[in-house]
Amino acid sequence: MALETWLIKVKKTISQSFDSVRATPPPKTPVIKRSRVGVLAFEIAGIMPKLTHMWRFLSDENIAHLHNESICLEGVRKIVSDDDHFLLGLACAEIVENLRVLAKSVSRISKRCDDAILRTFETLFDEFANSDHDRYNWTLNSKEMEAKIKKMERYVTATAILYREIDNLTVIENNLKKSLTNSKKDNHEQVSSKQQKILDLQQKLLWQRQEIKYVKEKSLWNRSFDSVTSLLATSIFTILSRIKFLFQITSHSSDQISNSSFFETNTKILKPSPNTLGSAALGLHYANLIVVMEKMIRSPQLVGFDARDDLYSMLPNSIRLLLRHRLKGIGFTASDPVLAGEWREALGKILGWLSPLAHNMIKWQSERSFERQNLMPKTNVLLLQTLFFANQEKTEAAITELLVGLNYIWRFEREMNAKVLFNCTNFNSFKNQEDTS
Repeated sequence: MALETWLIKVKKTISQSFDSVRATPPPKTPVIKRSRVGVLAFEIAGIMPKLTHMWRFLSDENIAHLHNESICLEGVRKIVSDDDHFLLGLACAEIVENLRVLAKSVSRISKRCDDAILRTFETLFDEFANSDHDRYNWTLNSKEMEAKIKKMERYVTATAILYREIDNLTVIENNLKKSLTNSKKDNHEQVSSKQQKILDLQQKLLWQRQEIKYVKEKSLWNRSFDSVTSLLATSIFTILSRIKFLFQITSHSSDQISNSSFFETNTKILKPSPNTLGSAALGLHYANLIVVMEKMIRSPQLVGFDARDDLYSMLPNSIRLLLRHRLKGIGFTASDPVLAGEWREALGKILGWLSPLAHNMIKWQSERSFERQNLMPKTNVLLLQTLFFANQEKTEAAITELLVGLNYIWRFEREMNAKVLFNCTNFNSFKNQEDTS
């Protein structure tokens, strides 16, 4: 009976403590609840690193790398395009599209602003994209933008800490509930230890709530929609201005080459032509196929019949037809070491320019998968460096050549191994005969 009375007192104390923590002095001026971002802080914290990454990508050093190395990859030149202007246009269009997607997210947030101007962010951004007209001077200079980047990074760090502390709070609450429930079943000998555990958890819970209150002040949670939208809007305007400067885009060019808006014109550039792997939705499939072949070519002696059959099952009909045509007239034996060496050299050259595009295709797709959408990009891989815009006919011809060469060196390895086994068997048989005689 005494235990139950004590539990009632503890629960009452906890309830009163919670109320005291939650209670805050009345504000001097009315606070509009919708002005604070609250739980949307975690969504906003997912947008900010992407803007930061995009700004960093647009540095002079990275753009020089794009001009001098990315568009000059041998694979890009062989099966995508050797036109610098076209390739740079693809790079620019993809960066702009990524920014447009982020701007859409900011537009949804801006609708909750108290400031009427901020609520029209979407209209103002489209106007700026189409005409370069920055009605409210939201475009920042480089020094100002760097300061905004640092501010966003601080917000993101604090919001990540808040997420972790809220997680810890849930764990403490659950532990306290379990302790209170289990204590009813305890005998009198266990009461004192349970009392102390419950009191410790109660104190820990109060500390944790205070910690969360403190971190909320540092994070995005207690920021107003107006301040957050202003930060995001000016960043997006500045990034678009930087893109236009780097790629020499003028507002009148998109309005006079076509009647489409800036973003509509951009979307058309990104649409793959009918003769590409992107149009056929084969980019990722061929990338995986090339990676599998790359492993087999490196260690053909480890490839079994099952793996060979699995590889064949991955081939679309178009490559199967090409392969059958190429294999016609090729003998069933593969015993020429010179020819095997030539094939290895040829396969190495093909993989040298084709493999990077395949690996880039997988990286690009992985970074944009649904599960990773809220993570910050880890690489600067662009679509032009993948198989997306690759010419289907040229790519399939290269893959077919890899298959023919792999077929030869695979059979060569098996025949060489068979000869070694045969010679060993004959030698052992001969030795046994000598021993018996």
